[in-house]
Amino acid sequence: MDNTDLNFTQNINDGICIISVKGRIDSNNADLLLSKLEEALEEKQKTILLNMSRVDYLSSIGIRVILKIYKQANEIGSSFSIERPSEIVKNVLGILALQEMLVKN
Repeated sequence: MDNTDLNFTQNINDGICIISVKGRIDSNNADLLLSKLEEALEEKQKTILLNMSRVDYLSSIGIRVILKIYKQANEIGSSFSIERPSEIVKNVLGILALQEMLVKN
């Protein structure tokens, strides 16, 4: 089994960029997630939503990527949030007290 598999789909509509992620976010592929999110920031999307409903593992480096993008988005006047987090993602964000800051209701 290949643990580096991370699949993305992207939908942009009216300045809102929704990036859906499927798979494991860990040290093997966090750089892929970072480059995908930074690309959306460089394209000047006003809102970036990260759909994590199909993420089955989130490591500390994945959290670092998410926090980095959150900070960068705020610095340029864009917004970044997570939508539809999987139970695993909810648990990790809850433990780190980041759910309220990062998850869009």
